[in-house]
Amino acid sequence: MSPKMTMAMPDAQMKAVLDQLTMLKGKPIPKLSATEARKQPGPTDAVKALLKKQGKSTEPEVVAKVEDKTIESVPVRVYTPSGKGPFPVLVYFHGGGWVIANIDAYDSSARALANAAKCMVVSVGYREAPEYKFPAAPEDSYKVTQWIMKNAKSMNGDPKHIAVGGESAGGNLATVVSMMSRDRKAKMPIYQLLVYPVTDHNFSRPSYIENAMAKPLNKAMMSWFWNNYLKSPADEMNPYASPMKAKSLKGLPPATIIGAEIDPLRSEGMAYSDRLKKAGIAVNYKLYKGVTHEFFGMTAVLDKSKDAIKFAATDLKKAFSK
Repeated sequence: MSPKMTMAMPDAQMKAVLDQLTMLKGKPIPKLSATEARKQPGPTDAVKALLKKQGKSTEPEVVAKVEDKTIESVPVRVYTPSGKGPFPVLVYFHGGGWVIANIDAYDSSARALANAAKCMVVSVGYREAPEYKFPAAPEDSYKVTQWIMKNAKSMNGDPKHIAVGGESAGGNLATVVSMMSRDRKAKMPIYQLLVYPVTDHNFSRPSYIENAMAKPLNKAMMSWFWNNYLKSPADEMNPYASPMKAKSLKGLPPATIIGAEIDPLRSEGMAYSDRLKKAGIAVNYKLYKGVTHEFFGMTAVLDKSKDAIKFAATDLKKAFSK
């Protein structure tokens, strides 16, 4: 079946965010250096602009405790929910194509997940490309995760209940950390939360054709991200960059995978879900219609974001209760 060539329409709430993003007049990222790209307004800025327009507070969701730390020379932000603990831990990797964005840009997702899943969230500020190309980001992510596995008690975390998760490039890093842990015979995360993950260096999948000109993520941007991230074309075949290239996905943790309809990455997320299932891994996949890439953290303005957080948190709580 040939892919449809037209993009789906965003729902009214999503369109309001996209309209604000357009009004912020960011320059096209593929035409910029990484330094310039990092200065451009993004979806987080669009949400804040929309909240101001609606006369609503731009203050973040309240979490019992938020603390910036350094683990193994990598900056992290630790979000602790209310309660005594020890808490299950979600090691979380932000999006941004391994090049742009940071812990701050994904603050809303981390806060929402800490409260909804009643877990400690450790958001990881891994090194970014092109200054630090592949495999710097996965190695940082792995190093922090393994440190938390060994030292969770010192943070009031539960060492038996540690999961990994992330959005977009962060979803890629979460499943790659799981793969590295398996391959290196290290302690494994018990669960993986993959929100519209990058899983394949392949621009020919149906959602790439359908959403080539989508906002806030399009085909040209993904090509630019990959070109900045990888050292050489040979890296395109490395499963630690492109998990779909792995010979086997057996032995990876069970997963929740969330997709967005208006997203170039939709097809590879679905394909990765199918491959995990074929490898005998339990997967709970959910596609959200009428929303774009980056919708997950927009709980302040999107009902579907609230639903997605609840969906993810329900699965995490089940995993943490075992």
